[in-house]
Amino acid sequence: MTIESPARRLLPLSDLLLFAVAMVWGSSYGVVKTALAFYPVLALLALRFGITFCLLAANLRHLRHANAATLRGVLVLGLLLLAIFLAETFGVLHTRAANAAFLISLCVVLTPLVEWALLRRRPGAAEWLAVGVSFAGAWLLASDGALAFDFNFGDGLILAAAVLRAVSVCATKRVLRAAPLPALTVTAVQAGVVASGSAVIALMFAPSQWQPLPALAGHGMFWGSVLYLVCACTLFAFFAQNYAIGRSSPTRVSLLMGSEPAFGAMFASAWLGEHVSTAGWIGGGMIVAASLMATVPWRDVFAARPSEA
Repeated sequence: MTIESPARRLLPLSDLLLFAVAMVWGSSYGVVKTALAFYPVLALLALRFGITFCLLAANLRHLRHANAATLRGVLVLGLLLLAIFLAETFGVLHTRAANAAFLISLCVVLTPLVEWALLRRRPGAAEWLAVGVSFAGAWLLASDGALAFDFNFGDGLILAAAVLRAVSVCATKRVLRAAPLPALTVTAVQAGVVASGSAVIALMFAPSQWQPLPALAGHGMFWGSVLYLVCACTLFAFFAQNYAIGRSSPTRVSLLMGSEPAFGAMFASAWLGEHVSTAGWIGGGMIVAASLMATVPWRDVFAARPSEA
């Protein structure tokens, strides 16, 4: 008789992968901030996602049997990701890495509304409670406990990215529900669209962004950042996210990803020396708690008993 592991029963693989993605993406804001000191936004996006596309190009073979509607849907997902990364990366350039990680978490608040509108799935009471706790935590993180705080241009771009993230998660669920595709195939298309879109925008509207690559010698920090962004923050993270979206609800995915700002704050503090107040750390803890509140079936935890063979 096979005994199911309690950890596996309580936290599925897709949930564990999303927590790992939250940690990786939380660190990405500080890494991007470092890379932007060496290379412009559009060129960095074209480089990062161009390398990703080349590594995943073989997975495009799964599109051969896809119909026109599926191809349009996957293309839209790529365009959404392009818009998200343009807003995020330019936003990081004009605000603190910690602020960026904090404000992007507002997609957690927006996703249930978008999911309700696009997928006709009304979030449950536990999800709404977790959303409220997550929103309060994000406010503490961004405002340092004050009643209000000033938005700069970079903060506004990050907020726009949060809205687009909420739409993207729900759109991905809709596309994969209509025509299931391997997660790596979807990631390959998205990477190709972001790379080509960034290159075209740079060439047509901002030629000063198209600069020669930094030499390998003497620029180890830059190339190390690019390697981390490609392997951890793009290849692994987007595969894991697309894999999880196909096996969970968009609201659940966003709540799990809601721990991202807490990890972002820790990394920004350790890597870039950015100061995070006591109120900010409390807010980060609330966001992580909200993720656990919505995803762990606590009744099963307390009711669990040792299995007998």
